[in-house]
Amino acid sequence: MNPLLKQQPPTKDRYDVVIVGGAMMGASTAWFLTDTPDFDGSVLVVERDPSYEFCSTAHSNSCIRQQFSTEINVRISQFGADFINNLPRHMGNDPRVPQLRIQNYGYLYLADNDAFADILRDNQKVQHAAGAGTRLLSPEQIKEAYPFYNVDDVVLGSLNTVDEGYWDSIAVFDWWRRQSRERGVEYVANEVVTMAKNAAGTRVETVTLASGEVISCGQVVNCSGPRAARTSRMAGIDIPVEPRKRYTWVFSAEKPLDRELPLTVDPSGVHMRQDGKTTYMAGGHSEVDPAVDYDDFNMDLSLWENHVWPAIATRIPQFEAIKVMREWTGHYAYNTFDHNAIIGPHDTIENFIFLNGFSGHGLQQAPAMGRGTAEWLTYGEYRSLDLTPFHYDRILRNAPLVEKAII
Repeated sequence: MNPLLKQQPPTKDRYDVVIVGGAMMGASTAWFLTDTPDFDGSVLVVERDPSYEFCSTAHSNSCIRQQFSTEINVRISQFGADFINNLPRHMGNDPRVPQLRIQNYGYLYLADNDAFADILRDNQKVQHAAGAGTRLLSPEQIKEAYPFYNVDDVVLGSLNTVDEGYWDSIAVFDWWRRQSRERGVEYVANEVVTMAKNAAGTRVETVTLASGEVISCGQVVNCSGPRAARTSRMAGIDIPVEPRKRYTWVFSAEKPLDRELPLTVDPSGVHMRQDGKTTYMAGGHSEVDPAVDYDDFNMDLSLWENHVWPAIATRIPQFEAIKVMREWTGHYAYNTFDHNAIIGPHDTIENFIFLNGFSGHGLQQAPAMGRGTAEWLTYGEYRSLDLTPFHYDRILRNAPLVEKAII
């Protein structure tokens, strides 16, 4: 907990649902609980830093795509896109809620070898079966559509410009929090520091806050992002989630491109996209990609000069003359097991619910995951989209749900 922030005690000593972490996943879960007709319980959201200065939500590049290798991830993003594009309707036609639109400059995956090209072909079949508009492009077709690319080493491209691109995630985040508070959800600036289970070890009975209060809970939801493993350990559970650094740069070009730049996933591992009318965003990570300390947000000053800039200037020669305007470091909540979310209940601690390990695609999945978690908390089952493939028990069974389209 930031020592400069004043800790807030909750107003009650028992809640039906205690959500640990109030960023995107916690806010989504809280709001969807209030939007579930059969849920009438009390909800407490405990957020250690309500400024959200260092949370993954604040550091995200805020994009959405349907180009995944598993059908369930495609379906999740399709609901996310519908939620974004029809936000007022989803939020009860509240006249204060803004009308948002995804800026559909799309995602373009570039393959520089036959093996990755085959993966793109396989992925497209999955995406098409789910109704996504992904197109496979030859190097010549890429060059025709986007003349600024160097495609000398490209074998195949995969592009979708329907419900793929940038969206205003902070607007959705703010309205989830605002409406859920108005509907009775309580947010406190505090931190869960310990948990106590019943004698049988089958339920979390209480959580203790940094300010000293002991709160009884019906169910606990772990929404603590990169700190998920720390929160789980309070209940005696180990999960394979760790914080890993992801770096972002926003830059201007001496000669701007003559059309919008799709979010381009380069074979080098660097990705870049349109940011403003004449500005661009690039992201990447170091070749050595270790877990880092929860509070380590230091930039790698050599990464831009030695890796990112050379990669984007090679792909787009116009980007040889650019100026960095701002830069930052964020954390992925990285699931080392299979790069997919871990959600649902623990196998023996029945009221401990996971919502963790999104490995970089959490914001775009937040609407479907919050809705599903609210359904599970209310009904003990999913009523809209079956999310059981993401349940914690797959880790116990050593049965990874492999997602090949990770950035």
